[in-house]
Amino acid sequence: MATAVKVDEAAKSRLEELQAEIRLRTGKRVTQQELLTRLIDDAYESRDDVIDSFRGETVPLSADEKELMHRGRISSGVETDEEDVDEILYG
Repeated sequence: MATAVKVDEAAKSRLEELQAEIRLRTGKRVTQQELLTRLIDDAYESRDDVIDSFRGETVPLSADEKELMHRGRISSGVETDEEDVDEILYG
């Protein structure tokens, strides 16, 4: 069962460009419905990336960024609690 989905002119234009480029590079004609289905399937497989793309600018660090940050840490051997931090920061 086909359902109509409204998209703005810019999205429609990019869809048509992608459709034309697929034909140019592969020689195969694909309908916009086939192309949208493929795009949705691909997005579904990488849904975390799609979901993250809708988050604000304060997205948590990626796993790679966290790993880089942890690599740079060293242990001083001194245990620090909140009062120590307050004292260091605010005097």
